[in-house]
Amino acid sequence: MSATEISKKQITFKYKFESNYNPVYINGAFGGINPQGEIVANFYLERIALPNATTHIVGANGSIGEAIKKDPKDLDESCVRFVQSGIVMNLETAKQLNVWLERNIKNLEELKNK
Repeated sequence: MSATEISKKQITFKYKFESNYNPVYINGAFGGINPQGEIVANFYLERIALPNATTHIVGANGSIGEAIKKDPKDLDESCVRFVQSGIVMNLETAKQLNVWLERNIKNLEELKNK
């Protein structure tokens, strides 16, 4: 087989999706290297905390007034990181993902600068 014939080889990948496949928005990640030497990334959506309950003043006309009590009490000082998914990958996969991310970041920056 010649070098030209080898370079003409092709492979087609077919993509199969789980029935519950549903892309989600993330705005952060937390993780590191696990004891097996793999990279772990847990993806989260960071948002303000929502109360379990609020108690409001009711006006004489029946209108709902300001909140006078919130549960939990530290609600205004809280933030939530809702972790929806995570990944575990070996070093080679992490390097390939990094190349893919850098290429797509560059493409997006070029589009934004047009």
